[in-house]
Amino acid sequence: MRQIVLDTETTGLEPELGHRIIEIGCVELINRRATGRHFHKYIDPERLIDEGAASVHGITREFLQGKPKFAEIVEELVLFIDGAELVIHNAAFDTAFLDAELARIQGPSRTIAKLCRVLDTLALARGMHPGQRNNLDALCKRYSIDNSRRELHGALLDARILADVYLAMTGGQAALALAESTASAGANGGAQTIRALVRPSIPLVVISASEEELAAHAAMLAVINKASGGKCLWPAPQPQVIPEVNRSSA
Repeated sequence: MRQIVLDTETTGLEPELGHRIIEIGCVELINRRATGRHFHKYIDPERLIDEGAASVHGITREFLQGKPKFAEIVEELVLFIDGAELVIHNAAFDTAFLDAELARIQGPSRTIAKLCRVLDTLALARGMHPGQRNNLDALCKRYSIDNSRRELHGALLDARILADVYLAMTGGQAALALAESTASAGANGGAQTIRALVRPSIPLVVISASEEELAAHAAMLAVINKASGGKCLWPAPQPQVIPEVNRSSA
């Protein structure tokens, strides 16, 4: 599974008012692992930057003079993201700007929806933590992600932080470790080795249910099954009937 964690910085908040992208940062994940590949560009927006936006990301018009225009980097960007799942925090914002930039390019019509699938981590976080703050800084604090370098917003830095947050939100290191099963063909005869998630020195204690607990469980399932009109998904196990052997024919 190939995913691209993406973030942008812009001249303002409204692409419909002509605001433009000034920075794009992308980080590649394959099977939930960072590959080390990234895409990062500063872009000349050919317009002024709102003071409010500049106070967030600290990027000035003077700094962007001489940087490539979006039309000059678009094919490299499309090649990097095409066919992947984009992981974006507040995806509607970034995709609206990307679509506005793509619409300015001559040639066949392209949109982010045609190029990629999109996963919005803000919507994901709101579902997991309703009623709480779910901006990137709040999620870093909640999941113990180091964001100490984030004095100002920056597309590549924020994409890297979001990658850590996303992995923590959706399984964290346990899921990563479990995914690190490696096929060792040849020497191990094709056997698979899986990294253990439990320290060998800690015994695993398995507590079985008692007869009374099993009976109480079966009784409760019977009540649920009756109340649901026989639609219980976990009916009580039926005793196994073993047919008698006709010994006289043996």
